Formats: sequence, C-alpha cells, structure tokens
Amino acid sequence: MKTILITGASSGIGEATARHFQAQGWNVIATMRSADSTGELAALDNVHLARLDVTDPASIAAAVKQGIERFGRIDVLLNNAGYGAYGALEAFSMERIRRQFDTNVIGLLEVTKSVLPHMRENRSGTIINISSIGGQITFPLGTLYHGTKFAVEGLSEALHYELEPLGIRVRIVEPGMIRTNFGGSSFDFALDDSLPDYAPTAEAMGRVFSRLASSPSAPATVAEVIWGAANDSGDRLRFRAGPDAVALLDQRHQQDDATFIGGIKELMKP
Repeated sequence: MKTILITGASSGIGEATARHFQAQGWNVIATMRSADSTGELAALDNVHLARLDVTDPASIAAAVKQGIERFGRIDVLLNNAGYGAYGALEAFSMERIRRQFDTNVIGLLEVTKSVLPHMRENRSGTIINISSIGGQITFPLGTLYHGTKFAVEGLSEALHYELEPLGIRVRIVEPGMIRTNFGGSSFDFALDDSLPDYAPTAEAMGRVFSRLASSPSAPATVAEVIWGAANDSGDRLRFRAGPDAVALLDQRHQQDDATFIGGIKELMKP
C-alpha cells in the first residue's frame, strides 16, 4: 500500500486530496499547523494526523519521522501548504513579506529536503508541488504571491533534472480559481489608507477577481489532478487543474506580453 504525505491538509485542496487518496486505498499522512484542525479526517482508516508547520523545522522533521514509523515509507510528497499575500508592496512590512516567502517557498524547500533522504534511499518517490495559474501569469497587486509561485515553478523544474536520475519524479500542479478559503484565512491583503495612490488599482483587482472567480472549481477537481500526477508514469512536469487554468495558460502561451497584459488591463476596467 502506497503512502502520501500532505502539507496543509486541514481544509481545501489538502483535505480533498487526503480524502481522495484514502478512498483509493492509500495511506495518508495528513499534516497541518494546528492539531485542532483535524476535522473529519481523524475518523478515516489509514490516515495519520500530524502537526506540521512549514515555518517550523522541528515540526517538519517530527511529522516525517512519525509518518515513516507509522506506514514504513513515503511514496508521494504533496507540498500544498501556502497562502496568498496581495496588496501594494509599500503596504507590506518586511516581516509580512518574509512570512509569505517563508511559507510558500522556504517551507516547501524545507519539507522537500526532509523527505528526500528517504526517497533517495528507496530510489523512488514523487514530489508534487502546488503552484497556481499565478505561477505563470500575474494579476494586480500580486507582487508577493506571484513571486512565490514563480519561484515554485522554477525550483520544481530544476529539481526535475536533479532528481530524475535518482528515481524521484517532480510534478507541478497549477490550479485555477478554486472554491477554497483562499479569500479567508489563506489570504493576506494589505491596504494602507496612507497610500491612496493605490486605491484605484485595488478596486480594479476586485473587479478582476470577481470576473475570473465567477465559477470556481471544487477542491475535489484539484485532488483528481493530483491523483493523476502521482500515478503518471511518463515525464510530464506540469498538470493544470480547472477549465479556467487550461484556458488562461493556453492564452498566455499563445500571446506576447503586450497582448496578454493588455487583456488583463481590460478586465480591470469598470
């Protein structure tokens, strides 16, 4: 029986993926920042719950150790934990800037490094990193979030070369607009009343997201794509999740910068 370790499994994509893999007969190491956020996962067979905060190295090491002790091996790592910081760069303190990169990039690398010795010893394994359409295209006031997701795309592609000779595969999953708590606890928006120059762009960003997020996909949609990525035996690197992700990324790749960015600016208009 195979085993997957999932970060950020308390809700949204992480929880949906835990349920999907468990239903397919896998062992699941479902990790989350708070032990109080276990929800209904605790009642499922072959699910081990562990505290893991991607900004806390000790918790990462402990969760990986517990998972291996419980199930004997880790076949797939899903780096899912993350959140989005949006707003004018000037409105963010350096502490909040570092928190965004520590969570979405440094934390992902720390978890990956913790699992790699085990996978390297077994000469097998798959690492799946959750990126976003925002890892290849950008929206207004997304300097921090898009910066982290572009980083995830680059580091994942480089790791693909690095780990393939060792029998370890790397996959990138790029969701579009998903019905999760991204706009709630997983969203950090900085708005500073002392910076009114950015107010029109903030209003425009609201219009962009309202138009793009009119029909978000369910987290289960991403879970199914993750399942496909975990079980794909080929050398495919990127997997899109959601019809909007397919359409927007196709559009981005078919257009030059001026044309695509012009389209985003059109969305920003009242």
